[in-house]
Amino acid sequence: MNQTPYVVVVGSANVDLTTFTDQFPRPGETIFGQSFDLGFGGKGANQAVAARLCGAEVSMVARVGDDLFGPATIANFAGYGIDTSHVRITPGVSSGVAPIFVESSGQNRILVVKGANDRLTPADVDQAEDLLRRADCIVLQLEIPLDTVYYTLRLARKYGVRTILNPAPAQPLDLQAAGEADYVVPNETEAEALAGAPVRNPEEARTCAQRLLDRGLRRIIVTLGANGALSASERGVRHVPPFPVNPVDTTGAGDAFIGSFACFLASGCEEEEAISRSNLYAALSTLAVGTQKSFVSNERFETEWAKAPRAAHSR
Repeated sequence: MNQTPYVVVVGSANVDLTTFTDQFPRPGETIFGQSFDLGFGGKGANQAVAARLCGAEVSMVARVGDDLFGPATIANFAGYGIDTSHVRITPGVSSGVAPIFVESSGQNRILVVKGANDRLTPADVDQAEDLLRRADCIVLQLEIPLDTVYYTLRLARKYGVRTILNPAPAQPLDLQAAGEADYVVPNETEAEALAGAPVRNPEEARTCAQRLLDRGLRRIIVTLGANGALSASERGVRHVPPFPVNPVDTTGAGDAFIGSFACFLASGCEEEEAISRSNLYAALSTLAVGTQKSFVSNERFETEWAKAPRAAHSR
């Protein structure tokens, strides 16, 4: 890594309402949970924080509500040193919220209420155009309107700025429009939604990735959780192995991967090293509870990277 990158995240900001339980309730059933945690989240916000903690300069383009959560969300960004000049408070609309349920195994289920995130428009992107033109990398997700996502991708292509699209939460996409992204980074569920084929293991991920390349996507990275990640482009397909850990809470691990990947790639890392580094950064995030609160500092990451087995860094 040889430079300080500038990453702009156009995306969502939520408040996470996390409940921990031994098991998920069945329909119509009421059970007692173990504990509750309130924290700042949203895929866009999480990815911005991860990129910032990894050493990037970061700006956020987003909307929050005029409720109690809106100013607190902006203050949280500022506390990380993230530029909030284009985070707008939206009158008469709630902030986005995400009730999260985490089972004792570490698996999670998430329900997102988009609120003000759904009011982020191409006009907001135009107002932030100066930031986008200067960015080394622009990161997007699907918790904001698709028209805004597609518009941002086209604008970034116009200025030759590298883009990463995280197609999450899983939903159908216009693959021609999504093909403007330099990288599309889904997990197994999201890849299945895009390709219409199951992704339950690395081999199925390979088949799925090839199908998406054939449909016009430029580069795909399928994150596979405990199985690492699979990258695919016209140059071929490679599996980048994981760094095994005993997870406490997997919430936000995908966001940790994408935010750190944006930073590492824009810092000058080769693609495969950037993916391997992001595998480790995401793995470290599962060792603590929460989303942003579980993301480690760059210093902690570099210490763990130096200790990691060389054989796991690439394959």
